[in-house]
This record gives sequence, C-alpha cells and structure tokens, in this order.
Amino acid sequence: MYKIDTPSSEQDFTEYFAFRWKMLREPWKYPEGSEKDEYEQVSQHRMIRNPDGDVIAVGRVHMNSGEEAQVRHVAVEKDYQGKGLAKMLVASLEAVARAEGAERIVTNSTQASIALFTSLGFKAQKGSIKELGEQQRQQMVKKIFDPSSFLLHPKWCELLQRTWHETIPISEQMGIKIHQYSGRTLETRASLNKNINLHGTMFAGSIFSLATLTGWGMIFLQLKEKGLVGDIVLGDGNINYHKPITMQPRALCNIESLNGKFESLAKNKKCQIKLNVSIMDSDNAVAEFSGVFWVLPTKETGT
Repeated sequence: MYKIDTPSSEQDFTEYFAFRWKMLREPWKYPEGSEKDEYEQVSQHRMIRNPDGDVIAVGRVHMNSGEEAQVRHVAVEKDYQGKGLAKMLVASLEAVARAEGAERIVTNSTQASIALFTSLGFKAQKGSIKELGEQQRQQMVKKIFDPSSFLLHPKWCELLQRTWHETIPISEQMGIKIHQYSGRTLETRASLNKNINLHGTMFAGSIFSLATLTGWGMIFLQLKEKGLVGDIVLGDGNINYHKPITMQPRALCNIESLNGKFESLAKNKKCQIKLNVSIMDSDNAVAEFSGVFWVLPTKETGT
C-alpha cells in the first residue's frame, strides 16, 4: 500500500528535488538546480515513498490563473512504474486544483505520458511545444468545473464573478470565486495560497474581504431574482474571528439571514439590507460576519 505525502521538512524537500532532478533533468544532462523554477513557492507538492522511505514518485501543481491549474514534474521510479502511482499523484494534484477553484487543468505531456493523461480525462490540444532540447511536449487540458452544474443561475453568477474581477481587481488576485448558488445560499471560496501570512494562515483582512464580497454578491443575486437593480454599498461590517484558517477558505450566506425590504427600490428609494456570512475553514466554522449594506436606486430600477 502506497500513500501520498506532502513534503514539509527541509529534508523532505531535499529528497523531493533530488529525485525530480534524477528523473527529469539528469537524463538530459542538465545540472542540479535546473529542476526548480520560479513557481516552487506557490505550488503544491506531492510525493510517494516506498516502505524503505525512499522517494519513488513526485508531482506538482500550481495555479496559472484563477481559472487554470498546471500539473508539472510528474515522475515515477522505473522499478515502480505500471503500479498506478502516477495516476494516484495526478488525482491528488487534481483534488488540490479543485479546492483552489480551478475550472481546468493543463499539462505539457511528453509522448510517453500522453496515454496516462488521456486515461485521466485530459484531451490533447492542437500544436505542441519543445522543451529540453528535442523532447516534444503536447499540451493537454482537462475541464474540472462546469458552472451550470453548481449554480442555479449560471449567467447571473458569471456576471457577478466578472463584476468582481473588473471592478475589484484584488478579488481575482485573492482567488475569490463563486462555488455554489442555490437561490437560498451563496457559497464562495478563496485560495489559501494567495492569502497566506507568515504563520501559514489566512490574512484577517482577506477573510473580511471574502465575507464582504459574499454578502455583496448575495444581494446582487437577490436583486436579479426580484427583477430589480441598484448600486450596492457597504455601510458597516463587523467580524468575529474564532480560529485561524489553515485549509480551504469558504464563505456561506443564507437567505434566512437577510433582513430588509427590497421593494423600496421599486419606489425609487434606497433600502437597507442586513445579513450574516459564516466563514469556514473546510467544514469548520471559524468566523462570523455581520454586514449592513445599502442598495441605492438607479435610473434602471423597475425596468
């Protein structure tokens, strides 16, 4: 039985990179150190050891953007190939990409690994690139997120996501994404890696931003539900922190927490909406946000 590990100690990483160099760079006569690149610090690394403690397989994933993850440096010791270890690694890296909110995963596969990635649902794209001399690499892509399967109104949610990214650029840099909308509950998620502090936990300011945008987004979607429009602004926001976030940042806003009368907008009057947002670390509640928002009428209200 083999188990996937996450390298954490200095010794783990020394052995991890040594194996990567031996498998992926030494055969091409590249010097030690060439196995590393500028993405190491923002990547998630995985490895497998044999019963003697020797590293026998490695792999890595990093985010190219808020929507795209890239799998790289997958390698398995020759004597252990054909035992499903590569599939185990890629599945583990895909799980990381899903948790980060990626919509697709890409990889630049060698000819020898095209069959592997094809069996895992990746599809070859037109064209190829060259890397490491004459070794050919084929770009392959796997779609891992279909908004319509998670969202009640995917077009509204897509508009909300785009509005965040275009008007609040930091939301994209933080990796904040809509995960689910049921009509009664809005769930958003953020990337921990993009909001991590020196203690290995999520910045308090990032947690506040995630909660605020989730509340703002719930009001945005409720306006759509009611056929109303208006300018949403935060009047006041308070958050109580109980525990640090060390895993998957999630925010939940339920319709039951909303308190206010949207109908005022139809009369060209502003309305006040109070709501609560629960902040989760994976499945653990770690903070509560209470917000007071104002929705200001616009010329389009009621149309």
